[in-house]
Amino acid sequence: MTLRLTTWNINSVRLRIDQVARYVSESGTDVLLLQEIKCTDDQFPVRAFEDMGLPHLKIGGQKGWHGVAIASRLPLEEAPNLGLCREGHARCVSATVKGVEIQNFYIPAGGDLPDRALNPKFDHKMDFYERLTAHIERRDPDARLLLAGDFNIAPGEFDVWNHRYMLKIVSHTPVEIETLTRLQQAGRFSDVIRDAFPDPEKLASWWSYRAQDFRKSNRGLRLDHIWTSPGLTPAVVPGSARIHEPVRAWERPSDHAPVSVDLDV
Repeated sequence: MTLRLTTWNINSVRLRIDQVARYVSESGTDVLLLQEIKCTDDQFPVRAFEDMGLPHLKIGGQKGWHGVAIASRLPLEEAPNLGLCREGHARCVSATVKGVEIQNFYIPAGGDLPDRALNPKFDHKMDFYERLTAHIERRDPDARLLLAGDFNIAPGEFDVWNHRYMLKIVSHTPVEIETLTRLQQAGRFSDVIRDAFPDPEKLASWWSYRAQDFRKSNRGLRLDHIWTSPGLTPAVVPGSARIHEPVRAWERPSDHAPVSVDLDV
């Protein structure tokens, strides 16, 4: 069967539940990975997800901030809980679907100053990546593993609106790019979106709310990712990976667009 999987930083699931329902209906998504749900587990709109055909849930909620969730048409089985966040934030939730281990992340943004000694938020971000990389180095590359979510790093020259300028800005600084590359190499992960749309095509999944017209300002970043392990990459359906940019133009949108891929499982 074909499994359609989407990752989306929703920036408040309760505020945007109508957009979620519309997207699920129009996209045919089978598994939805959400970040920044911004609610506790008991506040999560369970009934709405049941109504949209995604009744199987794994929720990692947090009051007012952060929070992640997995919603699925298919039953969810347990997967390792990585517990990577030193601050105890709800930034990772996991599940297994049809033999595919899914790790859904909302990785810290890192503040404004790319200096670990002077900026605790940036140190937290780097620490999260170091812990995740250490975990991946111990994993079997033949496992069917998928990492996805808001990684808060745009890795490539064509994943930002202005490479030279953004090299000074947290999300695209050299140390962050090196850190993300180290993680990708540790697991030999495939970046399914960039594989589908090779350089030099410009890609973005996030656009600031500050721009009145995000398309006109055209200052996007590709912060949202889906990666597959060597054991899972052959299951990626060619040509299926995409960024759903039109969703960013919906009424009262998240500042992130959904990113999806199909897996032949």
